[in-house]
This record gives sequence, C-alpha cells and structure tokens, in this order.
Amino acid sequence: MRVLLFTGKGGVGKTTTAAATAVQAARSGIKTLVMSTDAAHSLGDALGVNLAARSVDGSPLVDVEPGLCALQLSTTHSVRRSWRSVQDYLLTVLNALGVDPVVAEEVTELPGADEIVALLELRAQVESGPWDLVVVDCAPTAETLRLLALPEALTWHIEKLMPAQRGLLRTLRPAAQAAAGLPLPGSQVLDTLRRWRETLHDIQSVLTAETTSVRLVLTPERVVIAESRRTLTALGLYGVAVDQVVVNRVFPEPDGGSVQAGWLAGWNKAQKRGLSEVRQSFDPLPIVITPYLAREPVGTDALAALAEARTGDIRDVLRTFPVRSMSVRPEGGGYLLTLPLPLVTAGAVDLKRRDDELLISVGDQRRVLSLPSVLRRCLVTGATVRNATLRVRFVPDEKVWPKA
Repeated sequence: MRVLLFTGKGGVGKTTTAAATAVQAARSGIKTLVMSTDAAHSLGDALGVNLAARSVDGSPLVDVEPGLCALQLSTTHSVRRSWRSVQDYLLTVLNALGVDPVVAEEVTELPGADEIVALLELRAQVESGPWDLVVVDCAPTAETLRLLALPEALTWHIEKLMPAQRGLLRTLRPAAQAAAGLPLPGSQVLDTLRRWRETLHDIQSVLTAETTSVRLVLTPERVVIAESRRTLTALGLYGVAVDQVVVNRVFPEPDGGSVQAGWLAGWNKAQKRGLSEVRQSFDPLPIVITPYLAREPVGTDALAALAEARTGDIRDVLRTFPVRSMSVRPEGGGYLLTLPLPLVTAGAVDLKRRDDELLISVGDQRRVLSLPSVLRRCLVTGATVRNATLRVRFVPDEKVWPKA
C-alpha cells in the first residue's frame, strides 16, 4: 500500500493538492482513502462533502465517489483512557515528591494525544484497509514535523519509564521501593508501556517504509521557499523521504496591455525568480507546477480539473523508490554512520554523544538516535556533512571492546 503525506506552510494549498491527487488517483482506478491530520478539518470543504457524517453502519469513512473514501478523525477519548494507568502511576510519584496536584495532572497528560490519534488511524488503515493508496492531508509544517517526530520521541520517553529488569523489579519490589523512597510501577503500568512501545514502533515502521513519502507543497514566494527548505532538512533528520515538490498558484502569462496585464506581469517576474530558486534548492527532486485557476477548486470535478492542469515531472502515485535512511557500515578499522541531511552545512549541525545515544540538532529540530549495539562500544572520532549527508566516524573503545 502506498502512503502519501502532503504538507507545507499554512495557506499554500496543501489540502487542495492532497484532495486533487486523491480524486485523480481514484478516477484512474486506484482505490484511494484521503484523510486529514489538520485540526482545521478543511478537507471536507475542498471535497464538497460533509465528513462529520457517518455511514449506515456507523463507520467514520465517507464515500465521496466510486473508488474514493474520506475520513475525519475521531476524538482522543480512547487514547487518553489507555494512557490512564501510566498517568495514575506518575501522579503518585509526583505526589510523593510534593508536586502540586494541578501541575502534576497537566505534566502527566499524554504528550501529543491528538497527533497520536492520527498516527493510530493511519496505521490501522495501512494494516487492514482495502486501499491501494492512502493520501494524508497533514497540518502545516511545524505541526507535521512534530507529528512525524512523535513516535520515536515518545518511544524514548517510554523506554526511560520501563525498568530494564522487570522480573528482578517484581522480586525485589519491597526492598527497591524502600530504597528509592518512591512507589514503583505495577504490572498494569508496565504492560501499558510495553503495548505503547510496540504500537509506536509499528507506527514508525509505517512512516519510514519505502512505500511512504512526503510531498512538499509551496508557492513560489521567498518566505515560503525558505520554510520549505528547512522542512526538507528536518524531514531528512527524522528519516522521512520526500519524493516530490508541488509549486502551487503559478499565475498564467498576461496578454494585452491592460492594467490587469501589468499587475500580472509583476507577479510573473517575481514567480519566475521563485521557480528558479525552487529548482536550485530542491534538485534532483521532481518539481510539479500547479497553475492558479480562474475559480476556487471546490468539489471533485474541480479538483480533478486542477490535477489535470498540473505540469512538470508528474509521476505515478503508486511508484516507490529506495529510501535513503540512516545506515552503519565498517570503514577503515572503525564504523561510519550516515544520515541524509539535505540543504545543510556542517556548521549548522550540532552533534553530541550521551551514553548510548547520539543527539543531532539542526536549527530548532533535534533527534535523539539510539545507537546500534556495535556503536555503543565505540568512540566518536569525527563528523562531516558532505553530499547532503551527515557522516559520523566511530572507532572501537579498547576499554569495552571484546578481546579477540
């Protein structure tokens, strides 16, 4: 199953682009689901359907037209209920430490509950849905980056909450609790954390599969292009592939000498500069150009017309390609870790080693990488950024490396 996620700066037309792609795919015979992670719920407005409606069997899936269904996400109630046993334990710990109950309630809420609902639904549709293609209309870029980073980040926190030696903890519980001076998690808490860890691992597998990719939507304006460049770098940091850049709202060439033609000429000149910058910034990614139509594309027929009007390197939506993700290979008596990081220089990357983790920061984005076991017994000897790739060199630490 193919998964396409559309994101971009607010107001660039990502919802319309996602909906148009879904309609075109469905009309070409591809069984398609289009869903939204954007709290604004504008997907239904673009399609011209009421996504708050329910089918006869109570399903949240809405039939838009043959081969195309749409989905508006449900509430977070069930997710919060699942987290409750962990939250109750954390509240007990904070109460023992004297933390104000109101503050404790706030800080123990499930991080990113709304985003988790979207990810759980995406995983469910990928695993059991009858679709060939799932199109996801994501929230604006900042929220999308948080969404895509959430599974790995939350897994890291959950693993910190889980005692490594569960059986030993159960045996020594009274002594351990007395020594710590704090309550220890019970079996229900540990079971919940284990289930959450497995679920988040499954979600991460969906997001980083070679059948999943992001399509960046932008307009040919300087501010929008700058944000899209940062987004491309951040997506590389999180190991999520980008397979296309869609440039929206490109004005047609003016004809005649009217005032309107003069106004358009100014925009044409600025947009040509913007398109040149887009091609320089995002090469070799395929660039698709969407014209600014005379009418707002609302409804499936208008969306299909918009999709047909696009030009450029348009590829089959079901086509996949190898994902450039983090890799580790032997090199020169040590090991080389590589991670794609497009559009950055070495000076923009901050790298730190913390025990068994590698902390990588680029601008406001940070990823905590759990090192593979072989690298945990190594020392970092250097790092560079070359050919849009971060390269970190490791050599065996003689103090902990197994003797031959």
